[in-house]
This record gives sequence, structure tokens and C-alpha cells, in this order.
Amino acid sequence: MLESALEVEMSEHLGRDKHQPAAGGNVRNGTRSKTVLTEVGPVQIDVPRDRAGSFEPQIVKKRQRRLDGVDEIVLSLTARGLTTGEVAAHFDDVYGASVSKDTISRITDKVVDEMTEWMNRPLDRVYPVVFIDALVVKVRDGQVRNKPFYIAVGVTVNGERDILGIWAGDGGEGAKFWLGVLTEIKNRGVEDVCIAVCDGLKGLPESINTAWPLAIVQTCIIHLIRGTFRFASRADWEELGKDLRPVYTAPTEAAAQARFAEFDEKWGGRYPAITKLWQSVWSEFVPFLDWDVEIRRIVCSTNAIESLNARYRRAVRARGHFPNDAAALKCLYLVTRSLDPTGRGRARWATRWKPALNAFAIAFEGRIN
Repeated sequence: MLESALEVEMSEHLGRDKHQPAAGGNVRNGTRSKTVLTEVGPVQIDVPRDRAGSFEPQIVKKRQRRLDGVDEIVLSLTARGLTTGEVAAHFDDVYGASVSKDTISRITDKVVDEMTEWMNRPLDRVYPVVFIDALVVKVRDGQVRNKPFYIAVGVTVNGERDILGIWAGDGGEGAKFWLGVLTEIKNRGVEDVCIAVCDGLKGLPESINTAWPLAIVQTCIIHLIRGTFRFASRADWEELGKDLRPVYTAPTEAAAQARFAEFDEKWGGRYPAITKLWQSVWSEFVPFLDWDVEIRRIVCSTNAIESLNARYRRAVRARGHFPNDAAALKCLYLVTRSLDPTGRGRARWATRWKPALNAFAIAFEGRIN
């Protein structure tokens, strides 16, 4: 197939098919053999030549030793957390082909420019919901230490998940750094955010409102529930979850307070830290109770955000630690890229988006277009 395609290219280059008489000028001049690495292993092909030496094949370029499909395999394996050595071993075991670690590293470095372009792309004017979070990654900076990598995920007016960007932190997760991230997002075209969902980091609500004064800051219900389980024995998780559900599904704040009082009466003596946790974030939790059930479903949706975080954590955990921030960012971007190679991580956020869009349009009249 490759040789046939190259012959077609040569015919286009010369302006006549093979075996047709030449009326002067450049002509075919035999072939030369070369071996290229493909998805099925090394393949030897005959590349046609012309007498003038002006033929520049595009299917298999000059000095090209591997096809693009091999690069995609390398990027896919790296996105799943495999090291360069493990990828090289995979090609040796499966395809019987030798690919050096340096070659694999150069293949993955090709996405750096693509990542830079992705990080600076224009964003939508308005997002009904934006989730902001930090992922802890081990980076060897003199010694191996934990560093936060900041991730922002928006829900578009079309109901799609849009990963807005990934940023390497400079220390502990801080509201000051988040302000810089949010300002960058705003400068890329995001004029308005209706609801910003975040954890209980001190100073973060102020940073959000500095970027978007009209944004309503909502504590992340998923983080809150996960934090609740962290203080409890695993044997009590199922019962705790059932008793806690009436609190965050209550129709009003008064009803939620009544359900939480019942919860505290049952569990407060055994787990006082859980009571303290909910009391400390109650003011950021309460706005959730004011929303229509369709908006609650979008804000509290776990599948889209949790599946994304799970993919990031799986890749990071497989690598153990990274030599520097750039290597960690490249790995996280490759995961994002693998979710949807054409849309850079876009996917439907919820199956029933139109009812939620109507609820957002009514609740935030004039801001959702």
C-alpha cells in the first residue's frame, strides 16, 4: 500500500504515469530500499527516485523512519503513565522493534508546542459553571516533594466539558496563585462565570469574585462528602452516606439544618470532626440549596469531573514522580489529549442538558446567551 501511494506521488510529480513515454525532462530512476517502523513492526519498502533528485515524498518523507501511527501509540502509552523505558519494552515485546528512550522522549516532546497553543487558546465568553481544583503530584526538585497542579474545568452553554487549562503551582495550594490563574482565564475571553465550584481553601472565594464579581461561589459537594468520609471508619461509610444525603438534597436551608441536626445527634458524638467540617463551610454550602433541581444536578454531577481526576491520578500514580514540572505538565496534557484528540478533552457533561440550560437562563437572566 505504501509503495503504491509513493508511485502515485511520483506520477503526480512527473506529470505522467509509470511506463508512459517521456517527452524529455525529468524521468524515473529506479527505487531505493528503506525500513520504516509501523504499528505492525518494521517494514521494508521500495521508494521511487527521479533522475533530477527533486522528488519529495509526503506519505513517507525523506529520512523518516517511523509512521505517524507509531507516534500516536507512543503518546497513548505515555498518557497512561508508562515511562520511556516501559514504552520501549512494549515495542520490543509486541512488535519486535527497537525504539530508544531518546526517540520516545523526542516523540512526546512534539506535543509541547501543541500544549502551549492549547493553554493560550481563546475561551468561551460565558460558562454557566466552572470547577477549580488542585492535583498533588510528586516532583523531584533537588528532592522529591509534593507540588500542586491547578486544573480548571468549565461547563459550556452547549453542555460540554471544557478543560480550561493546567498550571504548575509554586508551593502549597494558595488563593494568591489561584488569583493569577483566574485572571489568565479571564484574559483569554471569559467575561462571566455564573457559578464557581471549589473546595474550602481560605481566600479562594475572594479571588474568584475579584475575577468575576457576579459569580456565586459554591463549595464542592463532592469534596465535602469525601472530606466527611475521611474522618469516619470505612465500615460506617455506607450508613453515613445515607444519613447525609437528606442534608444536601433538602429543598430549603431550614430543612437542611433540621436534617443536619438529626445527623449530628446520631454521629456527632462518634465523629465530632465531621460536625466541625460542615459547620465551617455551611455558608458556602447553603447557595446550593437555592438552585433548581436541574442546576443542582449539574453542580453536583460527579461522573464528568471524577472520571477526569481518576485518569489524571492513574497516570501520575503509574509514574511515581517526575523529574521536573515540565515533564508532569506534559503527562497531564497527554491525558487530556487522549480523552478526545480533536476536542482536547471535550465531552458531554450531562445527558439531559436542555432542562438545565433553561434553569440557568431563568436563574441568571441576561447572562446566558
